[in-house]
Amino acid sequence: MVTAGKGVILAMGVFMLAGAQASGVSAPVNERTMALWARSCALCHIDGNAGAPRVGQAKEWGPRLAQGRETLLKHTVEGLNSMPPLGYCMACERDDFLAMIDFMTASLAAAPAGDKP
Repeated sequence: MVTAGKGVILAMGVFMLAGAQASGVSAPVNERTMALWARSCALCHIDGNAGAPRVGQAKEWGPRLAQGRETLLKHTVEGLNSMPPLGYCMACERDDFLAMIDFMTASLAAAPAGDKP
């Protein structure tokens, strides 16, 4: 198994964010969100490890998005299947999780950004 360093993962996140913004999608991501995402989410959500939906993959996110943003948040906080509770982010708050969910789904047509709790 090949692993990427934090710098590579953060760079990939910035690259994906740039792609989302270039396509006209607004992704409200700040440096804190990217750092938390790189440390906690990227390992699984870049390559789809353990069945995690990959960033920007509509087919993988579709069934999850259909459940609603609050359900995505609940699964993130409580854990689901191979995803551990809090997704390995013990420092994250509710808004952090929502920002990371928005980041990973921002380029999708059915993104939950308008479904604010």
